[in-house]
Amino acid sequence: MKILLVDDHSLFREGMRYVLQQLPDVGEIFEAGNYPDGLKQAELHPELDLALMDLNMPGSEGAISIKFFHQRFPHIPVVVVSGEDGRDKMEKVMSYGAMGFVCKSATAPVMLSALNLVLAGGVYVPPQMLEQQGVLESSPPERMDKRSLNTNEYGLTPRQMQVLGHLAEGLSNKQIARAVDLAEGTVKIHVAAVYQVLRVNSRMEAVRVAEQLGLIGAV
Repeated sequence: MKILLVDDHSLFREGMRYVLQQLPDVGEIFEAGNYPDGLKQAELHPELDLALMDLNMPGSEGAISIKFFHQRFPHIPVVVVSGEDGRDKMEKVMSYGAMGFVCKSATAPVMLSALNLVLAGGVYVPPQMLEQQGVLESSPPERMDKRSLNTNEYGLTPRQMQVLGHLAEGLSNKQIARAVDLAEGTVKIHVAAVYQVLRVNSRMEAVRVAEQLGLIGAV
């Protein structure tokens, strides 16, 4: 597995290298200290499995730079690792194609969990963003009385429930975006939030658990 790490602080890159080496099957880790050099590394190594990028560094224009990177290298999953934790910035970055957003204040286990999720094809939404959206932790499904379940207990917002219903219909993110009049990137965030609340990793699992909990009707 090959990973690209782009950040202008050498001490942070050194710490991240130690964390990344704890991922399974890590081969080479390429580094860049600014955005233009990050682009060059991606061009030299199109076989990259993952790119970790800061938002604020020389040559970067913030979220729009993530969009440009994603458009140029759509096959390389991008995770933003930033000191910023504003919901607006997180949502913009995710809508621009990032597969995850991890705050630099996160612990190593949180970082590893997020990266493993993205490497497995998932999307990592930071807890700060879920909390601000009203997505709260709940008791495990098996401990809850099905008759008393409702969306408030799970923290799923009405919009997320709507997205969940469309998942049950088998719609893709693009189709859901058309159905609910949202950007596809925003739908991706809602889908990731549903996964995290229901503690699942796929659409089929999400639908199955939602049916078991009475959140949607059997299909």
